[in-house]
Amino acid sequence: MDFGIVGQKIRELRKNIGLSQEELAEGICTQAQISKIEKGDVFPYASTLFLISRKLGVDVNYFFDIGMTPRLDYVQETGRQLQIARRNMNYNEMREIVTAEEENPLFFNNNRNLQLLKWHKGIYQFELDKNLEKAEETLRKSIALTHTTDKIWTEREIEILLTIGVMYFEEGEQENALKIYQEVKAHIETLPHLSDYTIKTRLYYNIARVLTRLEDIAQSTRYCKDAIDWCIEKDNMYLLGELHYHIGYNYELQGKTKEAQTYMQKALIVFELQGDDKFIQYIRKKIDQFSL
Repeated sequence: MDFGIVGQKIRELRKNIGLSQEELAEGICTQAQISKIEKGDVFPYASTLFLISRKLGVDVNYFFDIGMTPRLDYVQETGRQLQIARRNMNYNEMREIVTAEEENPLFFNNNRNLQLLKWHKGIYQFELDKNLEKAEETLRKSIALTHTTDKIWTEREIEILLTIGVMYFEEGEQENALKIYQEVKAHIETLPHLSDYTIKTRLYYNIARVLTRLEDIAQSTRYCKDAIDWCIEKDNMYLLGELHYHIGYNYELQGKTKEAQTYMQKALIVFELQGDDKFIQYIRKKIDQFSL
């Protein structure tokens, strides 16, 4: 752990928001202790660092990451680019990024950073090479890079496991997908809290899709409604449109046209608010068909 970098960052954040050392120290420790921390002379207790991070408006893990990883900004930007490629389903760009960084010491000398690359390598192996077995092997190895106990899984490890479930779904292996999703659900339930609320949303949405394929429509709809409640509770709109559409689709499969139309109209409103054009025209046509 590089105490000096952590101290420098605390000083930088403190100055950016206009706090004096005395103001940062208030209710936490002494001004002299803050001075020593910023100089890198001492490293604070975890509880002290947590209180400092809260007053500075950052996650406490940020300081641990920056202390363990030089050029954390570069690693974070690479992660952001991979996330964009993943969400846009740009798998060729994903492969280019991973290939360019695999020999970078910032990644291969740090298991957590290397895991980021291996996760996305597994994704493009499945999407571009159409090799489920190889992709799953890569993803399982990426989990093993940081996984030290079966009692607790990190959020990223859970996300990688969720990725494997999605691959099984795409291959039409619904029972295997559902089995992995249930494992993911169990791991989420052991966490005291989620930093990324969308993990649970994504899980419930994917469970719902599997259950629809398995013709358990009622249970699928319940998962969608639970996910919608979760989105509202956490004030997060991610997948909110897809969830409403899927409920409408379930009702359509059951021949409940009125209910289907209601939920698809709600989905349409969400997609329009988000400016997401991928589904707008398609849903409008569906709604028009119900009105005939």
